[in-house]
Amino acid sequence: MPGPKDLDPSSSPRALLGAELRHAREKKGLSQEALGLKLFVSGAFIGQLEAGTRRLRPDMAPLVDEALGTDGFFTRNCKASNKSRYPEHFAEAAEAEARATAIREYSSMLIPGLLQSPAYARAVCRAYQPTTPEQEIDKLVADRLARARILDDPTKPMLWAVIDEAALRRVTGNREVMAEALRHIAELARRSRVIVQVLPFDAGAHPGMQGCVKLMDFDDAPPQVYLEGIATGRLDDDYATVAQYRHYYELLTASALSPQKSLALIEAMAQDYVHEEHP
Repeated sequence: MPGPKDLDPSSSPRALLGAELRHAREKKGLSQEALGLKLFVSGAFIGQLEAGTRRLRPDMAPLVDEALGTDGFFTRNCKASNKSRYPEHFAEAAEAEARATAIREYSSMLIPGLLQSPAYARAVCRAYQPTTPEQEIDKLVADRLARARILDDPTKPMLWAVIDEAALRRVTGNREVMAEALRHIAELARRSRVIVQVLPFDAGAHPGMQGCVKLMDFDDAPPQVYLEGIATGRLDDDYATVAQYRHYYELLTASALSPQKSLALIEAMAQDYVHEEHP
């Protein structure tokens, strides 16, 4: 396996932690694979920690200290290196999203975050936290919209979203908000920035019925899958796990409407919301 890239330790707390991890590992005379065995992760994962592209989880830091004899250094510094604008369960996935060359996502009950309009994002954030002060909701919405700036690049990442019809039928905010949200998706699809398919109700049972899935590919790292629930999430780069969810995603795309029919349905639903709002 090629060695980790040289890092500027002053560039970020995570770069510093990665450089220290590499230094401590080499001082101990361990390869990335050998340290991975002690921590029950792959050597590739250790390489990503050292390169600063993956987060050292708080539950793993004490194991690193024990394996490398670093007297609590990684436990003490893990929190600072993991500081993020996003919730802890999603922070690493958001950073992976920003580095991905391709993102394939299935969403069952809401429009995917990267495709949300500002008003829709606000309605979702408010639904999750109904008693939160307005200024905190403003920050949550701003952070969510900041994620979507990766779509400002005209070519990458490639975003392919399969959205359950239920997410488009559920009135989130109000009908005007829904009309705007669907027009936003249609505009992105019209200018060929994203691929969107709708999984219709009449598709029947399918492998995504129990949740959402996000598959991400990278130029310099193994593919990853992110699985999310209510205030929880898991990022996994295990080859067999990623392959299984990729298979599920392919089944979903096969059951969904074509991109052309999906776009027509989305635009028709947007018009329906407008007419229902203003009879």
